[in-house]
Amino acid sequence: MKHERHPGASIIVINGIAPRIHESAFVAPGCRIIGDVEIGPEASIWYNCVIRGDVNRVTIGARTNVQDGTVIHCDSDKDGAGGFPTTIGEDVLIGHMVMLHGCTLLDRAFVGLGSIVMDGCVVEGDAMLAAGAMLTPGKRVPHRQLWSGRPAKYMRDLTDEAVIGMRTGVEHYVHNAHAHKGAVRAALDD
Repeated sequence: MKHERHPGASIIVINGIAPRIHESAFVAPGCRIIGDVEIGPEASIWYNCVIRGDVNRVTIGARTNVQDGTVIHCDSDKDGAGGFPTTIGEDVLIGHMVMLHGCTLLDRAFVGLGSIVMDGCVVEGDAMLAAGAMLTPGKRVPHRQLWSGRPAKYMRDLTDEAVIGMRTGVEHYVHNAHAHKGAVRAALDD
């Protein structure tokens, strides 16, 4: 189903629930956003991402970027246990080709490209999961720590420079999303 505000993206209602996308958010062509998904102001969902809120909800906060090819899903209710929604805070950096499932990324978390974050996991603010890491169910990456590996383990504390770099990355993606939004519109006008 095509969407006027997000050309080339599929915004799909399922179980009577439509995605809610803030008007200032950027959703790139090729994305598939399904069901109980909420995307906040100035968030950016990059090319060919799939965000599926069919069995639980997915929330993505303001200025968060979800980079190309990422898949976000949630865990369904099993025997009345409620399952795990996927909750992503504000100013979160999510690298290319990440897989998130039934987890929580708090404000200013960073998940490196190609990483996997599984059910019940939490990545705290100003914490980083390194590229290619796999955070197994129920694990928590504490504030200002770097975890890496498969399965992911504590590597070291993050420096002030690393934390500043993550915040600069958020600003970069907000500005870059504005440029891409204009480029997509211009391409459609040609």
